[in-house]
Amino acid sequence: MCRSIKTLRGTEPTDDEVRGAALQLVRKVSGYRRPSKANEAVFEAAVDEVAESLQRLLDGLATPSERR
Repeated sequence: MCRSIKTLRGTEPTDDEVRGAALQLVRKVSGYRRPSKANEAVFEAAVDEVAESLQRLLDGLATPSERR
């Protein structure tokens, strides 16, 4: 879907990397590279929510040694 989003699993991603991935996903789904003023608040809220979800996902994934 979003080829420019890099895999963050197995790394120690920074907050900026997680937010960047969230931004790419929201841009793709919304069709906006940069939202209008009327849509800016909901766009930014979506990026924040997706970033939080991504961070929870990354924090919760088992490492290869934990999967055994």
